[in-house]
Amino acid sequence: MKTLFHWLATWPLPLLHAFGAALGWVAFLASPTYRRRFLANAAQAGYPFAEVRPAVAAAGRLVAEAPRLWFGELPPVAWVDPELVERARAAGRGLLVLTPHQGSFESTALAFAQRFGPITVLYRPPRKAWLRGLVEGARTRPNLTAVPTNLAGVRQLLRTLRAGGTVGLLPDQVPPQGMGAWAPFFGRDAYTMTLAARLVRQTGAAVVLMRSERLPGGAGFLVHVTAWPGEGPAEAPEAAAAQVNARIETLVRACPGQYLWGYARYKQPRHEDPA
Repeated sequence: MKTLFHWLATWPLPLLHAFGAALGWVAFLASPTYRRRFLANAAQAGYPFAEVRPAVAAAGRLVAEAPRLWFGELPPVAWVDPELVERARAAGRGLLVLTPHQGSFESTALAFAQRFGPITVLYRPPRKAWLRGLVEGARTRPNLTAVPTNLAGVRQLLRTLRAGGTVGLLPDQVPPQGMGAWAPFFGRDAYTMTLAARLVRQTGAAVVLMRSERLPGGAGFLVHVTAWPGEGPAEAPEAAAAQVNARIETLVRACPGQYLWGYARYKQPRHEDPA
């Protein structure tokens, strides 16, 4: 499998995206469960299928571009408002980057590492052993350190922020039971991680939001940086979760055709020992 991924990493991005678009439609048409969840999540946000139709192909492109991002050269990246990052880092505090399941979220940390320097990201290790080994090696690149969602990983995030470094999180990933709070997301309660608020409260880190938009024709990515209004998430878990979801909604509405509508955002949290 690793050999296959390395081979796919040599493909040009337009070819990978064309293959991925077809893959996305195959998955949408072949899986009734995935299709129902995709349509239900979009409808919950007020979007008819016609408005989010591009997201079907976008989900496939997300899968197809992974070998290139993990093992190949980073495609061209342009930035919108990168000075927000520079301003936050100039203050001498740590920086927390929140990136939703939208666009090429895998490329966001790579693009940050290439332009601004070291970043530590939190990821959930795959359950399959063969995939776990592949992903763990692939997500550690120059200036990019990936830590797992366990106690050791969270401690590493705290150390990084307290030292003035940068940490990246997927704030709309459903956390385990006990590590989140129920808060509205497009009008329906979703179990939302509170880790971001706890990290800010314990380290005084600044917060920015980022989304990486795929450009047409496989031309690369456009990373949008958005400042967090005020000093950061609220202290109360429910209020902080509601604020995070509201910010994500704004990003999604800016480009609904690249949001991962098929993600099981409203599922019940799994039960395991919280970090």
